[in-house]
Amino acid sequence: MTQQPARICILGGGFGGLYTALRLSQFPWEKPNQPEIVLVDQRDRFLFSPLLYELVTDELETWEVAPPFSDLLANTGIQFHQAEVAGINLETQQVHLQTGTDLSFDRLVLALGGETPLNLAPGVAEYAIPFRTVADAYRLKEKLRSLEASDREKIRVAIVGAGYSGIELACKLAERLGERGRIRIVEIGDQILRTSPEFNREAATKALQERGVWVDLETKVVSVNPEAIALEYKGKVDEIPVDIVLWTVGTQVPEIVQHLPLKHNQRGQVVVTPLLQVVDAPDVFAVGDLAECYDAEGQRVPATAQVAFQQAEFASWNIWASLTDRPLLPFRYQALGEMMSLGMSDATFTGLGVKLEGTPAHVMRRLAYLYRMPTLEHQLKVGLNWIMRPIQDLLMP
Repeated sequence: MTQQPARICILGGGFGGLYTALRLSQFPWEKPNQPEIVLVDQRDRFLFSPLLYELVTDELETWEVAPPFSDLLANTGIQFHQAEVAGINLETQQVHLQTGTDLSFDRLVLALGGETPLNLAPGVAEYAIPFRTVADAYRLKEKLRSLEASDREKIRVAIVGAGYSGIELACKLAERLGERGRIRIVEIGDQILRTSPEFNREAATKALQERGVWVDLETKVVSVNPEAIALEYKGKVDEIPVDIVLWTVGTQVPEIVQHLPLKHNQRGQVVVTPLLQVVDAPDVFAVGDLAECYDAEGQRVPATAQVAFQQAEFASWNIWASLTDRPLLPFRYQALGEMMSLGMSDATFTGLGVKLEGTPAHVMRRLAYLYRMPTLEHQLKVGLNWIMRPIQDLLMP
């Protein structure tokens, strides 16, 4: 009787999931034992999330930032299912999709990422815009277009959260709106970019000041309504008129992962070993935002795209090794630095003994992200477009 090939089921097509799938497809599998690789995501496009901000200012096009999975997976042998995960049965080793399809698995990769919690204050879910998906960027752009076409003198935007996402959005929007913009960052802590290097924090502070962005520190959001945001500062609550509220605070693990009978931490993240295997479930791997991971050196790794990108390399190796009787390798995280966009031609970079800001950092950021794009074909298409765009702008009347 012919033995069925193993099936590797990867849930989530972000940095952790897509890059794990692509790398697995490149390993030298022996033909009779080559497994099926199945990737599941509820959307039809991969999102290169660090470049999502460039959609708001029309610096980049959607196909550059969010290429379709059908293009990226062509000729890889990877099966793609566009569907939402309805359930995961670890005992029977099956994934149930909302489409009604059931997928059995021999190895499972949890890479569903995180979600923006919108229940932290009344009115947030109804009236605030998160900034995590292409749909969020489109929703923001449509709102901006409507306001820009109106006769109102000022366009007032409140951005909740002074992490990287909040700072990058503030700088981009300040440049897009120019003199019409009134941008405000609301942060519950006592400083912006609390966990970032001092050089980045100083560069960001300077960029915000130059663009006229207000920063409200030690300020709590009490509620959001269609035309205002209520803020509490030192016990006093004020209602500030706004046209747009952007919510960039927090990350929560998807409920379907929180309810799995696995070991979780207090935030709901799945606890993994340095081999990226879920504790007490060696056939299940977890990467990215939903995993609590300590690497081979015992350092807890942050929930960033850079980490998920690196974890994909180790997760794919360890899955391949577990199916081919080879040794598994503990994850070793290399902090390669932090990059942040501070406008359309401004950025900051800290890492590898280098500190850059301004145009040089902007160019380095673009090149670094070009290198990390998922396939060589996409890298070439995007790189060529970046070269040709300024030439086309010069030639246009």
